[in-house]
Amino acid sequence: MSAPTTLAAAHAEVKAEIVRTDTKTGLLLAFVGAVLAGSWTVAKDVPLTAPAYVAGAFGLALLVVAAGLLLRSVRPNLRGGHGFPLWATLTADQITATLTTDQAAAVANLSRIAMAKYTGLRRAIDLTLAGGALLILAALLALGGAV
Repeated sequence: MSAPTTLAAAHAEVKAEIVRTDTKTGLLLAFVGAVLAGSWTVAKDVPLTAPAYVAGAFGLALLVVAAGLLLRSVRPNLRGGHGFPLWATLTADQITATLTTDQAAAVANLSRIAMAKYTGLRRAIDLTLAGGALLILAALLALGGAV
């Protein structure tokens, strides 16, 4: 993406990145939930060896932590001094004055929000990958123990 040439373009770009991140977060949260539900459904009906049980438990724990990170990254910040919570406390004249004088500050604040969301999403992806690898290991251990 090319560098924005105006504050309005920068503002729009950062808002679009936040929307993209929230969309990715929602999709990953649905995926993690499906993997958790599917793993639990399969694991409760299959006899597991001790190593498979340990690997699976750690895998599920990592997925639960990943889900927590994802939920935290989309959790609304109602006490922040920017965005919707700020607008809800101002009059129409104050909103106009704030927008005309503080657009650069709004871009900076939104950029910090976007980076926090990206960081949470990245950590959740890493945990999801690690949890999935442990679940695969648990499945292989269970299959090896059943043979």
